[in-house]
Amino acid sequence: MSEVKVNKISPRTACGTTTLGDSGDTFTIPAGVTITNNGTQTGFGRSGAVNWDTTAKTAGFTGVSGNGYFINTTSGAITVNLPASPSAGDIMALVDYAGTANTNAITVGRNGSNINGAASDLAISKENSGIVLVYVDGTRGWKGTETANLDDIALQPKYICATGGTIKTSGNFKTHIFTGPGTFTVSCGGNPLGSDTADYFVVAGGGGTTSGGGGVGGFRISNSVGCVPAPTMSPLSNPSGLPVSVQGYPITVGAGGTAGSGPTNQGSQSIFSTITSTGGGHGESNDQVSSGGPGGSGGGGGRSSTTNPGGGSGNTPPVSPPQGNNGASTGASAPYNGGGGGGAGSAATPSNGATTSTSGAGSFIADTFIGGCAPSYGTPGPVSSTRYFSGGGGAGSGNGGSGQVGGVGGGGTGSDGDQGSPGLGGTNTGGGAGGSDGSSSKAGGSGIVMIRYKFQN
Repeated sequence: MSEVKVNKISPRTACGTTTLGDSGDTFTIPAGVTITNNGTQTGFGRSGAVNWDTTAKTAGFTGVSGNGYFINTTSGAITVNLPASPSAGDIMALVDYAGTANTNAITVGRNGSNINGAASDLAISKENSGIVLVYVDGTRGWKGTETANLDDIALQPKYICATGGTIKTSGNFKTHIFTGPGTFTVSCGGNPLGSDTADYFVVAGGGGTTSGGGGVGGFRISNSVGCVPAPTMSPLSNPSGLPVSVQGYPITVGAGGTAGSGPTNQGSQSIFSTITSTGGGHGESNDQVSSGGPGGSGGGGGRSSTTNPGGGSGNTPPVSPPQGNNGASTGASAPYNGGGGGGAGSAATPSNGATTSTSGAGSFIADTFIGGCAPSYGTPGPVSSTRYFSGGGGAGSGNGGSGQVGGVGGGGTGSDGDQGSPGLGGTNTGGGAGGSDGSSSKAGGSGIVMIRYKFQN
């Protein structure tokens, strides 16, 4: 075997390059030899290799790129955070030291970066398992390149955490109830293994009125979390909820439309995130030829001795599932009788002769959506174990007739002005106001917003 002994190898020209061997050659570095790098290097990255710290760790800490750690969870679970603000090529490794990760898991905290493309921590929960993680980029983040057993490394379930409104708990779910403006503040957005989607219930303010019944505030609801079975959830339910992230979501709860008629008496909208419910249409006034106002549900046409004003259009602007229905006209040959307001669950029907119009019924949500305080909100109705909202305002009447009862779900009762005052829309129901013979008027009911999510398993 030939042997060459030199103190230094330099390129032939200044700033040149010296090649050691040819492509495919193998150079063996004997044990005990130390190679010191005092400059930059190419091709000697740390991919797949770490320097092992052989002192087992017994408490949480933040790791350093280039190191491997033995984690001793004999006394309890431990969280090890990955380095903050990593660079491509950073590497770290973790191994269960005592074979106790199945009892006390090792949580790998992502420390602001993705792990395997997800904004979630990892859990090592199988005895004697471990993982090598290399930081790739901002999209994939830390990528697992080697594991003792890939099936033993799993994303750790995380659940939504939030504040705001009145919070009620039912089993593994929380519901935030807003009866006025506020903020739904999310401090943890969760992940798919725990929860990262919230269901919503957004009802706008009901319409005000004089003669025709007020239309109801738009009724919008989802049913994706917990899968509350029919018929205890409204058929208007959207099967998809809303993903949430760490931020504050301003909540708008619409006020009921003021007493009187005209566009200014429409109810106000309610808003959560991308969900907007439209205020209920106003009921038209006495002896007016114009129709009831459009909105979440339409207002009823006005009481008239010579004409039959039409009802307002519901589900305006249109959404799917629809947020409401049309209000009723006064109907043919029905002088002095107003039209009923549309409800979330059904449209109002026109009057027939001396018979007043029928207002639209509201729709319902399951008691479990609200929690143990369900009877404090909405009204009871035909479907058991539910609460009703967004009932249409009852039509007013004249010539000695009787006003129509408001729709289930907070609709105000209509009246003849000679017999009594019409009813208000129910507070925090989105119900429409009841109509009258034109001598008096009432305001619609205010809306409500509820947000439900899973907070534990």
